[in-house]
Amino acid sequence: MGESFLMVAKTMSGLEEILANELSDIGATEIEIANRAVSFRGDISIMYKANYWSRTALHILKPIANFYIRREEDLYKKIYDIKWEEYLNTSGTLAVDAVVNASVMNHSHYAALKTKDAIVDRFRDLTERRPSIDTENPDVRVNIHLFKNLCNVSIDSSGYSLHKRGYRIKTGAAPISEVLAAGIILLSGWDKQSNFIDPMCGSGTIVCEAALIANNIPPGYYRKSFGFEKWKDFDSELWGKVKTEALSQQYEFENEIIGSDISRESIEIAMENAKSAKLHKDIVFQVCSFEEQIPPEGGGIMVMNPPYGERIVPEDIIKLYQEIGDGLKKNYKGYNAWIISSDMNALKFIGLRPTRKIALFNGPLECRLAKFEIYEGSKKTHKNED
Repeated sequence: MGESFLMVAKTMSGLEEILANELSDIGATEIEIANRAVSFRGDISIMYKANYWSRTALHILKPIANFYIRREEDLYKKIYDIKWEEYLNTSGTLAVDAVVNASVMNHSHYAALKTKDAIVDRFRDLTERRPSIDTENPDVRVNIHLFKNLCNVSIDSSGYSLHKRGYRIKTGAAPISEVLAAGIILLSGWDKQSNFIDPMCGSGTIVCEAALIANNIPPGYYRKSFGFEKWKDFDSELWGKVKTEALSQQYEFENEIIGSDISRESIEIAMENAKSAKLHKDIVFQVCSFEEQIPPEGGGIMVMNPPYGERIVPEDIIKLYQEIGDGLKKNYKGYNAWIISSDMNALKFIGLRPTRKIALFNGPLECRLAKFEIYEGSKKTHKNED
């Protein structure tokens, strides 16, 4: 074990507990849940694993400094005083992201600009040379978080967001984030010992994430790069070991994963994405409407991301959700159905009482992930049999 240090994993609202469990599974310690974030401790190996294995993290940050400021000038001075030469060479590239909340500085862009100026000026004063700015793929991505007078400074070990797995070639009209898709599957409690179906699969993100989970393939497997690979202390031997160990932990999935959609174009896109991930043999794709979809016997999990009336507007959203409810009652006995929607009113027209509701965000849209348990016969009868 190397030296342990503090890290912060950023995520989406509602996925914090799932992320905390993932971090515990890879050996992280001192795990604490916050709003859209989980802090934890670990060594450099844990940092590599968190990036490679976490399905619900967006970024893994390594804090390097924190301080209080009273005025704008304090930010520049405190940032300037950090020994940036320990993290970056003058020939390297730099980017700065800033989040500002109720602070003496009103705009995140201005805070990012002042931070960049301070870092560049320090290098210029020390070496008469300065690193370049690269907002797309920098050697070091700095993260500034200003809340009231407290400033936290971190470097981003992920680089670009971890939701960008690397397997998705194309998307449809309203693609769901890979992180949200994986989070929903993990929230569903799917044990990978039963069938999994998405009968409105669109470009196939949910079923692709399900196949990754089913085969225990790391979500970072397809990515071309991570931020930490450009750091001065990057340990290529250790990184190779993390990836080799991951390969040995994959296993075969014996049940069915099915993705269907009424749109042939969507299914063609989904098949391309699955093939890109080398998951096309694990997923059965079908062109059919939800009403025509007959799930395999034996029960399992159904996850659906139907239109909300936002980016995809059906002719009659109430009728659509009524038809979803009818289809569940008719064809999905023995399944647990999980449906995410931002249209809280339309959800009521499914005509089944949800046994659980979880608040999530799909982009800027506040949603509910509703669970419907579809029993053989009445719920009362089912309980009496237990």
